Amino acid sequence: MRSLLIASDMLVLLGLSLTRPFVGVLLWSWIAFMNPHQLAWGFATDVPWALLTVIATVIGCFVAREPKRLPMTGVTVMMLLFMVVITLTTAVAMSPLTDKVVDKYFFVIKGFSIILLTISLLTTRRRIHALVWVMIISLGFFGLKGGVFTIIHGGGGGRVMGPPNTMITDNNQLAVGLLVALPLMNFIRMHAAHRLVRIGLAAVMGLTLLAVLGSYSRGALIALAAVAAFFWLKSRRKLVYGVLVFGAIAGAVAFMPQEWVQRMQTIQTYKKDESAESRLKMWHTAWLMAKARPLTGVGFMGTYSRSVVDQFDPTSAARAVHSIWLELLAENGFPAFFIWLGITGAGVLAARRIIRRTRDHPDLAWCADLARMTQVSMIAYVVGGTLLSLSYWDFYFTVLGVVTATDVYVRRALASPDKVRAQALPPWRQVDTAGGATAAAR
Repeated sequence: MRSLLIASDMLVLLGLSLTRPFVGVLLWSWIAFMNPHQLAWGFATDVPWALLTVIATVIGCFVAREPKRLPMTGVTVMMLLFMVVITLTTAVAMSPLTDKVVDKYFFVIKGFSIILLTISLLTTRRRIHALVWVMIISLGFFGLKGGVFTIIHGGGGGRVMGPPNTMITDNNQLAVGLLVALPLMNFIRMHAAHRLVRIGLAAVMGLTLLAVLGSYSRGALIALAAVAAFFWLKSRRKLVYGVLVFGAIAGAVAFMPQEWVQRMQTIQTYKKDESAESRLKMWHTAWLMAKARPLTGVGFMGTYSRSVVDQFDPTSAARAVHSIWLELLAENGFPAFFIWLGITGAGVLAARRIIRRTRDHPDLAWCADLARMTQVSMIAYVVGGTLLSLSYWDFYFTVLGVVTATDVYVRRALASPDKVRAQALPPWRQVDTAGGATAAAR
């Protein structure tokens, strides 16, 4: 039954994507971030929905008459450069071109290509909100599920895990992923039209916080502290938010059992922890790889290859690096690393620019709120990712895509005051005097 329901939903959305490419973008995002078909039992699990979505969306781009022009911003230029550079580093990689290496290369290229298409189609407030909704639903489902699981089992009974066959399947990666999504949930909560939606989102945020703790991820606890502090700095009502945020965290921590407390306390004694020791060992090996091949690295999956690792440190295990910084350096070298870093840097500048430009434009206050929340998401990623292999996580780079699309939206809106007034209304009220949807809402 579940398989039939998901398949029917997918087929309807695929049909819409053939004439409305933005529907295809939303469908792709749902599949990429949540992998909903993997939650079904039966035939729907094995259907290549992602490939079908790409095909339908590309056809839709040719069929639809709406303009599709990729804006040249710091984020988009850096993404394009990154795709070129990793293609070159893959061509001269040390690691054997196994199926896993090829799959990872095409996964990254495909992900960035879809994000660039997404940016070109994010032209209205309604579309930006729609994409953010899809993003928070995709990860919020696992935050809701994980939070309920944590409550039912009193904080014990196993660790909260992520969606199967995704980059956040592991408990540690899921926890950081939920922290990246939490600020986006808060943005939607701030601008939701109905009180019940706002209350519901607040409840999901609380359960997501419990899911983060229920993952038993020590790195996520560090990231949570950074997120809470930065969230408070970016809030407009610091006293109220301070009490709410830190009160919620204190209450959630107090709920967790002694078993959880003992695991978190090992952060202070990481040198005696076997897991931490093996991670530090792999970091050293990854750094040796980057120093030996500074321009190209060893290639995708190089740290997993026994033959490659043996050339740098035979005593090290062949495994994940568990650091976004060193994973990128080891696999693709310093040029790719600085370009990759530049994508986030450009996103930071775009967010600051949005906040500055909209300061005297209350009609665009939602843009500033979105920019502030994405800044919190960036902090969650860079702090939490320091201990995880999430260098190419498409959800995070979609966040940066949303930021740069909003920056372009603000620039165009300020250049056309009439359009500012037309698009100042919330998406659910963007109706013209003739009773039809405005051009901004289409």
